[in-house]
Amino acid sequence: FCLSRGLGDVYKRQVSSMGTTGTIMGVSKYLKEKNPQIQIIGIQPDDNSHIPGIRRWPKEYLPTIFDSTRVDQIMDISQLSAEQTTRDLATLEGIFCGVSAGGAVASAIELSKRVNNAVIVTIICDRGDRYLSTGVFKA
Repeated sequence: FCLSRGLGDVYKRQVSSMGTTGTIMGVSKYLKEKNPQIQIIGIQPDDNSHIPGIRRWPKEYLPTIFDSTRVDQIMDISQLSAEQTTRDLATLEGIFCGVSAGGAVASAIELSKRVNNAVIVTIICDRGDRYLSTGVFKA
């Protein structure tokens, strides 16, 4: 994680989709060892959404690797917002990613409207070719 070096107090937020929770747990462990002040934000679908690659885990079904003390905040994202951001990333930025990554980016953008003077980082953790037959990418 080259971002964890040299940014000091500027790098303040890490946004991560919560699927298996492996990414958020690994990233949180590493980053909080480097800077305990970094805020880790987990992303889950809102109550009315189904976003491939992201789960809204009932507490009793959370993966055993998940440690809630490593996540500072959880944000909900709508399927509509995740899918639109996925399309925008492909058409405007040339980033052909999947819907879980679109959800993470949409959440990072939303978070950027609420905080000042912070570098917010997310990971594009899936690819778009898995979603070609789903209707997310319209012809």
